[in-house]
Amino acid sequence: MSNDSPVLSWKSPAPTDSRAGITLETYILEGMMGFPAASGAFTSLLNQIGLAAKLITSKVRRAGLANILGYTGETNVQGEQVQKLDEVANETLIASLGRRRHCAAIASEEMEEIKILSTDPRAKYVVVFDPLDGSSNIDVNISIGTIFGVLRRPDTGGIVTEADFLTPGKDLLAAGYVLYGSSTMLVISTGVEGGVHGFTYDPTVGEFFLSHENIRIPERGKTYSINEGNTAAWTDEVKRWNAWIKEEDKETDRPYGCRYVGTLVADAHRTLLKGGIFAYPADKKARGGKLRLLYEANPFAFIFEAAGGKASTGRERILDIVPEALHQRVPLVLGSPHDVDVFEQFMRGDR
Repeated sequence: MSNDSPVLSWKSPAPTDSRAGITLETYILEGMMGFPAASGAFTSLLNQIGLAAKLITSKVRRAGLANILGYTGETNVQGEQVQKLDEVANETLIASLGRRRHCAAIASEEMEEIKILSTDPRAKYVVVFDPLDGSSNIDVNISIGTIFGVLRRPDTGGIVTEADFLTPGKDLLAAGYVLYGSSTMLVISTGVEGGVHGFTYDPTVGEFFLSHENIRIPERGKTYSINEGNTAAWTDEVKRWNAWIKEEDKETDRPYGCRYVGTLVADAHRTLLKGGIFAYPADKKARGGKLRLLYEANPFAFIFEAAGGKASTGRERILDIVPEALHQRVPLVLGSPHDVDVFEQFMRGDR
């Protein structure tokens, strides 16, 4: 680790030491100031992500007026139609992360290959991101978001390669997401010791303020989130779990309510705050899963585990998976520990 790595030891403050109301920048700087040996590169990188979130927010808020709604006519590496806002968000993140040369390279869901931002040997970090999750919801004014994760390069020197990104999610230094909804909220974690914290954007002063301190997911929830339009393609195990969670049984507090937005950031955010389970399982159409390991599954798995939750493919821990490709897809199940455990029991055939 570099001298900057101690910043990852940030610990959640005791209840009597609440920092609610401080800005995101202050929160990040306080983390650095607690460790005199820290160089500031990691904290500067996080601040650049915060800046990108502000810039993207301004674009999202006036998208209809600025003629940046709709498709570009292009198709990305995932085979999906590229929205104009996808392109804008991607370019904004690249520009922000490249400004201070702390980020050596990025990998984006919108780009087939990695993009090198700095050849400076002091650039020790790489960033993965989905610049604008929920693209299909943009034109109908439903919540969308940005997802990101930060990794430290191996101390091997030389030019960044794709191999620098193909590391298990448990090696993430930080992860977070930005939700563009009724308000803009940035949620970030530097791991279990650092906890999970949410910052709400106040456009009148142009700052993110700490509004959700030490987020902890409930042990069990009352809602489930899954695309039931895929029922015909589900495996028998998923169908049995889905039938079980909708059965009426007062002793086990069923049925659960169904909540599904169709934007991962929105569905996962609700699940994080309220508890329950989000599931996008493998099915007959996508036997390897649908969501991207590097850009979606790993960052959210990192956040949920730091908040006391669980993240699984239904059969194994997400953060233990060693990526084999930049755009690898996996099944994803996130939520309260009890609810994810039950899902896994159905997948194993124990129920």
